[in-house]
Amino acid sequence: MSVKAKYQPVLDLGEELNIQDGYVEELDGVLKVGGTASTQYHKNLLWDKIKEIGGENPSDIQADIKIATEDYFHKHTVKGGDSLSKIAKHYYGDASKYMVIFNANTDQLKDPNLIHPDQELTIPFPA
Repeated sequence: MSVKAKYQPVLDLGEELNIQDGYVEELDGVLKVGGTASTQYHKNLLWDKIKEIGGENPSDIQADIKIATEDYFHKHTVKGGDSLSKIAKHYYGDASKYMVIFNANTDQLKDPNLIHPDQELTIPFPA
């Protein structure tokens, strides 16, 4: 199996996440990939996929993933059934951090228990 085939799920995820200025090159058994992710959250997803396939310190892939913005961790579009605690659990692994998201979005949120589908919330960087 080629290294590119081994890491095809990473390349597929990069396409799904709309990585900009992406490149892929296989040279001497090492896959070199890079591009610009929209947010740190997307970059983390790519690294998680790389580690899932190649282990904690894979030697057969070199990734240079930049991020387009360092102003926030991610932007989340609210879907039906979402709550700030559910969103906090997704991004931070801890539902009790919902007030971090609320406080970052007081320009559009007045009550942490009231969010609406299609609102775009800023997700701050984890502490």
